[in-house]
Amino acid sequence: MERLAAARITARRQKVTRYEVIIIGGGPAGLTAGLYTSRAGLRSLLIERGMFGGQMANATLVENYPGFPEGIAGPELGLLMHQQAVRYGLEEITTEVTGLTLTQGQLYGVSTAEGDFEAAAIIIAAGSEYRKLGVSGEETFSGRGISYCATCDGFFFRDQEVAVVGGGDTAITDALELSRHASKVYVIHRRDQLRAGKALQEQAFAHPKLEFIWDTVVDELLGNKVLEELKLRNVKTGQQSTLKVDGLFVAVGLMPNSHIFFDILDLDDAGYIITDEMMATSLPGIFAAGDIRRNSPRQIAAAVGDGVTAAMSGFKYIQEQGNGIRTANPQADGKS
Repeated sequence: MERLAAARITARRQKVTRYEVIIIGGGPAGLTAGLYTSRAGLRSLLIERGMFGGQMANATLVENYPGFPEGIAGPELGLLMHQQAVRYGLEEITTEVTGLTLTQGQLYGVSTAEGDFEAAAIIIAAGSEYRKLGVSGEETFSGRGISYCATCDGFFFRDQEVAVVGGGDTAITDALELSRHASKVYVIHRRDQLRAGKALQEQAFAHPKLEFIWDTVVDELLGNKVLEELKLRNVKTGQQSTLKVDGLFVAVGLMPNSHIFFDILDLDDAGYIITDEMMATSLPGIFAAGDIRRNSPRQIAAAVGDGVTAAMSGFKYIQEQGNGIRTANPQADGKS
């Protein structure tokens, strides 16, 4: 832990603002990219606005990441990835990226709340965030009955009645997780069938604590200081109803954290960054990895693979451009 703290302090104190690689985002894709670029001898800076580990930090147990037959807690996996990357010299800073520009000498400028930096190559691994319902009362009751993370907040609703909005894998996983704590879990879905995988559906339909409300959306959230009631609407009949709950968990998908790149890079209609198979974007020297890129499977293992590819592509780009490559170590060829 002392090594990690020292690396963070070093990144903040140094006057040098130019790096060979800057990585935006500290989830599994960003941490892996940082591990590979650092081991390749590239001076690398990772910028993360929140918690290192990204979305996996919210997972109670990760059971599908290779190498952990009994599973591993998401926060623990994130910490291990973080420790390994920093061990090889990755510098880091915790701040918000506010802009990306092309500077003189074919370098890219990265603006942050902590100052400006430059690099020959950029790897964007900023991930995604929870999509909101966008209804009246959502902001008012956020953190006061409304949550976007069942594994984080489920235990606060022990022996209470809660609802989950959504019908995909995340929503049903959340409902099953909440059933460990709550006395009743309503699953509200705008369609008449789930989109979750077959195994999850079978578990959900067989669970005595789960009740499904089909063809229905949430129109408004009501309460006095805390959430108390949902105003519902059947999308087929238009009939309105109310449902008293102690908590609401929103699981209607994710949104890519790509808003600051929309006028710089090519994005698809949903806002995901378009890349080729080597993680290259529409601008030379800028790569994207993980959940923020189009067609990502949004799995930890896939994000790790993206991070490797982006790092190796970034190394090759810098090498071809001749932008400040220092003597690389024996791992510069990307071998583990």
